[in-house]
Amino acid sequence: MTRLKGLRHIRVVPMFVGCWLAFAGQALALQDPTRPPGFGEAPTQALPMTDLALQSILVGAERRLAVINGEPRAEGQAFDGVRVRQIHRDRVEVSDQGRIRTLYLDELPQVRRTQ
Repeated sequence: MTRLKGLRHIRVVPMFVGCWLAFAGQALALQDPTRPPGFGEAPTQALPMTDLALQSILVGAERRLAVINGEPRAEGQAFDGVRVRQIHRDRVEVSDQGRIRTLYLDELPQVRRTQ
């Protein structure tokens, strides 16, 4: 009878080791669920923003134009990876390579009156 108990252990141990080996490889492949995506990867270089200069805004009853880098641009027009989203009276919203930017007119110099 003791001999039968010893044989049971001999059968159970290889099954246990086999199961352990089968699941151990999968356990090593598991990742930490709290780790943010992209953690440990090389950082990507951010694309530089396009140099934009807003020089003038023209708002009429039927159309709106903005002079950007010396060229008249209408709402929805795209150029050099930049798209004009909205033209307001005092600012222009553009989408520059997926980033929303707001362009403002430069402040005019104040002129003092002399007496």
